[in-house]
Amino acid sequence: MGMSVAQGCFGYPLSIFFIVVNEFCERFSYYGMRALLILYFRLFIGWDDNLSTAIYHTFVALCYLTPILGALIADSWLGKFKTIVSLSIIYTIGQAVVAVSSINDLTDFDHNGTPDKISVHVALSMIGLALIALGTGGIKPCVSAFGGDQFEEGQEKQRNQFFSIFYLAINAGSLLSTIITPMLRVQECGIHSVQACYPLAFGVPAALMAVALIVFVIGSGMYKKLEPQGNIMAKVVKCIGFAIKNRFRHRNKKFPKREHWLDWAKEKYDERLICQIKMVTRVTFLFIPLPMFWALFDQQGSRWTLQATTMNGKIGVLKIQPDQMQTVNAILIVVMVPIMDAVVYPLIAKCGLNFTSLRKMAVGMFLASMAFVAAAIVQVEIDKTLPVFPKGNEVQVKVLNIGNNNMTISFPGRTETLEQMSQTNKFLTFDADKLTSINISSAGSPVTAVTYTFEQGHRHTLLVWGPNHYQVVKDGLNQKPEKGENGVRFVNAFDESFNVTMDEKVYVDVTSHNASEYQFFPAGEKSFTVHSPEIPQQCKNNFTSSSLEFGSAFTYVITRKDDGCPELTMFEDIPPNTINMALQIPQYFLLTCGEVVFSITGLEFSYSQAPSNMKSVLQAAWLLTVAVGNIIVLIVAGAGQFSEQWAEYVLFAALLLVVCIIFAIMARFYTYINPAEVEAQFDKDEKNKDLGKDNSYAKLDTYSQTQM
Repeated sequence: MGMSVAQGCFGYPLSIFFIVVNEFCERFSYYGMRALLILYFRLFIGWDDNLSTAIYHTFVALCYLTPILGALIADSWLGKFKTIVSLSIIYTIGQAVVAVSSINDLTDFDHNGTPDKISVHVALSMIGLALIALGTGGIKPCVSAFGGDQFEEGQEKQRNQFFSIFYLAINAGSLLSTIITPMLRVQECGIHSVQACYPLAFGVPAALMAVALIVFVIGSGMYKKLEPQGNIMAKVVKCIGFAIKNRFRHRNKKFPKREHWLDWAKEKYDERLICQIKMVTRVTFLFIPLPMFWALFDQQGSRWTLQATTMNGKIGVLKIQPDQMQTVNAILIVVMVPIMDAVVYPLIAKCGLNFTSLRKMAVGMFLASMAFVAAAIVQVEIDKTLPVFPKGNEVQVKVLNIGNNNMTISFPGRTETLEQMSQTNKFLTFDADKLTSINISSAGSPVTAVTYTFEQGHRHTLLVWGPNHYQVVKDGLNQKPEKGENGVRFVNAFDESFNVTMDEKVYVDVTSHNASEYQFFPAGEKSFTVHSPEIPQQCKNNFTSSSLEFGSAFTYVITRKDDGCPELTMFEDIPPNTINMALQIPQYFLLTCGEVVFSITGLEFSYSQAPSNMKSVLQAAWLLTVAVGNIIVLIVAGAGQFSEQWAEYVLFAALLLVVCIIFAIMARFYTYINPAEVEAQFDKDEKNKDLGKDNSYAKLDTYSQTQM
């Protein structure tokens, strides 16, 4: 065993600080890269949303499946230290390869700003991501277990606190990187053509991974390094296999029952190994309900972010984008972990309550379940404010009068009269088969029938500007604009077509008496310019929009005044979001409290209950529950197509509550053990056996002498 002088600091081994700094840098590197990934796929490589999301989730799942590999290498072959170093090197290379793959000038031979061989970039980034998944997954179970190894017997309190500090480092790293790397991405760089700086944004995480590796290696002399103990996993599998086979062979009544099913392996395997496997199987059995927690937890990035897009992001002076709400979790963790360790747990202990690890985990599950109840309540409030969109065979129509006369429009069962430059105050909903006739009339002119095939499940705008002049436009918006942006379209009341430029986006060739498609903009005031040969020189042709909020849609009608200059009239199609994003804070708070009591405790529990030669294997099993949780989300979200989003939240909350009760019952029957004590007892027994053998020879000796 490579023992070193354990130098201490505040009662902690000094080596811990190297491990925590390493973890901080590694998590900064991982989350920084991950924050950019979906945008990189969408904007640089040019994949659509679905493919980008699929590749992204596959990558994340891989990162949680490779820990098994890392744990095997560490526990049975290289030892934790060498495994961490060698996989960190692979990891750093992977980060560097991804950074290189995002260099535009790599294949941009004609310097026009777009890569000529996108396949090269795709291949490089996939190789890079594969290396990263192997690296980050492989070192994950080893680093936390290696940290736990640094503590001596009797340092349980410090070791528990180490797992909290370790978790804090993870979240501090992820928090900083999710704030910093998007800022780097929007910088502009390039040799021949300037554009968004992915190489810098991916390069900084790569550099930090190299720093993490160097810091870890510097501490080498201080670490307590335990030797690997042979291919333990193979032994475990063989032993379990033998026990099951042996039990099956002796299923006759005349063979006495054994206390534990693993005791059937006694014929072939030694007592110590069987005892160690019992410890591991008891803990992994407890892990069965855990993926349900992660299934809820990991929806912060998907479902909750989508929920935020239907909310108003103005909190005081701040304007928050929907995807920035995820940082609330990391900020709360950095605040909550010290409060829990320094205030809450000691208070509970003072009240004389025995708040065991498994009880903490059950409480964590309960809190996460409540977080989803909170999310469902917020969703119900949001639904009240959402516009009603056409479902099934319904059709929605609104009338917009852009002419100079009053118009009367008669639908089956209702009539609307509109003054000039006005619209019906809301969309009118009809069954497609009942919308048989629409007639337009105006004082002193014949009635005109509208002939148009309306598309089911869509909104339409009927533009009218004279008794026999109309145009039906399909809106193309069947939901709130995504990402909290605002849809804007223009209606041209000129006689010629024109172009409009708004915030660097161009509406090309908007034809006379017709509407453009919607384009989408973030919150704030936008300036736009109308380009048309019909506009006289002396007229101003640049305007400023009203201040856009979140999730609204507007139609701007551009008409000519008598002097030929353009005039603007604005109509609201979809009202902006009214429910404030701050209302999501309670659900984030509940989920974060749940995570603090569940996740940190779980890490520490799976370390403390594992025999010395299987620490990494159990850490990997713990991480595997995260991977399974991600798979559950994909299955539930795919299978249960809910018409109401709140119903899905309630379903998840109920599922976790049921699982939480099952887990609490399982935890009731779990007895805590100290693997070190059990192993020490085996060592003692073996010693005694050996001594016993020596003593028996001595007895023989004395006996034979007296005989003589």
